[in-house]
Amino acid sequence: MKIPAPMRRQTEGEREARIDASSVADCLGALTRLYPGLQERLFEEDGTVRKFINIYVKGEDIRFGDGLATALNDGDDVSIVPAASGGI
Repeated sequence: MKIPAPMRRQTEGEREARIDASSVADCLGALTRLYPGLQERLFEEDGTVRKFINIYVKGEDIRFGDGLATALNDGDDVSIVPAASGGI
């Protein structure tokens, strides 16, 4: 799993984490157990992924598929991408 730069403070500077999981939910659960500081950065209090956090599996946004139930296979690339915002 790829860790975005803004969240690396919570991962002790690690850019990636190798996690064996069968779904995105399991993967994120393992990640937040490994790095508890990520829990509040990734999830709302009700357990849903924060709306400004995008999760991709093999380049596909999980929101347009099975969401957190998205199945993972060995070697799948999972990325956390915080939404960028700004304006003029």
